[in-house]
Amino acid sequence: MRVLSVNVSMPLEIEWKGQLVKTSIFKSPVAGKVIVRRLNLEGDLQSDQLAHGGEHRALMVYQKESYEYWRTKLQREDLHYGQFGENLTVEGLADADVCIGDRYKIGTAIFEVTQPRVTCYKVGISLGVPEMPALLVSNKRPGFYFRVIQEGELTAGDEIYKIADGPEGMSVAEIDALLYSSQHPADKLSRALKIPALSNGWQLSFRELAAAVDQGATGNAGLTGAFPPPAWKGFRELRVRQIKQESADVRSFVLEAADGAALPGFLPGQHVTVRITVGPDKPKILRTYSLCGPPDDGYYHIAVKLEEGPGSIYLHQHLQVGDILEVSAPRGSFTLAANNDPVILLSAGVGITPLLGMLYALARKPDGREVWWIHSARDSAHHSFAHEIKELSVSLPGLHAVTLYSRPLDMDKAGGHYDYAGHLNTDILRGLHIPATSNCYLCGPDSYLTATTAALTAIGIAPERIYKELFDNIVSPGSAKAPHKPIGAEGNGPLVTFTKSKISFAWDNRFNNLLEAAEACDVQARWSCRTGVCHRCESALLDGQVSYSPEPLDAPADGNVLICCARPETDVSIDL
Repeated sequence: MRVLSVNVSMPLEIEWKGQLVKTSIFKSPVAGKVIVRRLNLEGDLQSDQLAHGGEHRALMVYQKESYEYWRTKLQREDLHYGQFGENLTVEGLADADVCIGDRYKIGTAIFEVTQPRVTCYKVGISLGVPEMPALLVSNKRPGFYFRVIQEGELTAGDEIYKIADGPEGMSVAEIDALLYSSQHPADKLSRALKIPALSNGWQLSFRELAAAVDQGATGNAGLTGAFPPPAWKGFRELRVRQIKQESADVRSFVLEAADGAALPGFLPGQHVTVRITVGPDKPKILRTYSLCGPPDDGYYHIAVKLEEGPGSIYLHQHLQVGDILEVSAPRGSFTLAANNDPVILLSAGVGITPLLGMLYALARKPDGREVWWIHSARDSAHHSFAHEIKELSVSLPGLHAVTLYSRPLDMDKAGGHYDYAGHLNTDILRGLHIPATSNCYLCGPDSYLTATTAALTAIGIAPERIYKELFDNIVSPGSAKAPHKPIGAEGNGPLVTFTKSKISFAWDNRFNNLLEAAEACDVQARWSCRTGVCHRCESALLDGQVSYSPEPLDAPADGNVLICCARPETDVSIDL
């Protein structure tokens, strides 16, 4: 076993699909001794340090034997060392033989194997083969990461000495398949979780997979989290039981099953999509609303702000008690974490709705968590659910309730109606002495989310503890545009609706998949591999049928869709 090539690169920007992408995938060999640092090699820097960097992903390793395999399989003689984004091209150290936790000495440095390669679309860019992330997994040749146990120096030609075996003897290829394939045996998950060297992210994924069996979840919980399947498919008729004016511009609606039966419970923070018929000769429109009532009372409670759109106008001005609405099953991953960490609920305006559902859950079943309620409104006339918050505080005597009015009325009294005038900021948050171990849940306009996230980070809250929900005016990263229909002539295929973005259009075959269509509409969508492996793009399929190309390695959860490799076969409604 020896090092054949040492490869490094600094981040650079390239044009890809009309966008500038920052990447360090294009690595080149360097001669002579190279210093090994704790987080990378001298002269090397990861571009996306959330996905590829850090202590457990300091150096990427790939094998000469895999290069030879791909040269034959892809019929490519032009492949060169470093092209798979690896720092060390080695002879030996096959993915089927190297185990997580194995330790090696190279030069004067010592390394530990921590995890397989992270699936990423950029390796497809480097090779000019878009489906490469899926091929690496399906062909069991992912490559792996090193953690640096001892800094030192190494050079091409150095021999590689194995100095320790990893516990459990689980190979890189075996661990990779355990996460990304459709097979997740409980005994192998248990063994994997006994390996201390396995990176934190992969340990979390395997814990989620193990828990999914108990929760009855479908799909790959290790990549998406464990959520129960939707209570029903498509849309169901619900009857309006009660209507109440909550503030000057917010009206709430209590919905019940048309047959009077109790509706299934939901996770606090989830939402439903409502299909509204605004007139006999007008197409139905879909709108998404958070559930703001108790999660297990057998009915659903939504609140709607009156705006210029036809959906809110219809609900405010025409909907009556006893009327029927078509409603999807509760969906969404913006839910309370299942732990005992302090909870901070921060909202602005009608963003109060999902957090009110969370507060109901905390009040109905107190679990000892410390809870802060921080709500921002314009004034008392626009302060929705103020009375309910006071009632819920009785069940949560330790609740820290803070209210801010940006423009208090003359009648509004500080210390009575509100605690602070103006907008939430770092100084106010710092004065609340919020623990750094808190999980923070935010909902409101984009400007509020941006400012509040920055303020929470400034007082020491880690980014991974900040959870956000946004429904309106969604702007995709790198774009200044609000969501819109695709530019150009409309297609003649099935109707595609992105419900949160309030967009519907006829499918056009110029798009290879629903992700490309979403990007053409400037609809915000998460993704990484673009080939149906990582499940980062997995979204709720509220209605309709899709086909896949390529077929995912592991199917999405019931009622979900992998938009990166899916095309509509019928009219579809997607929770984006």
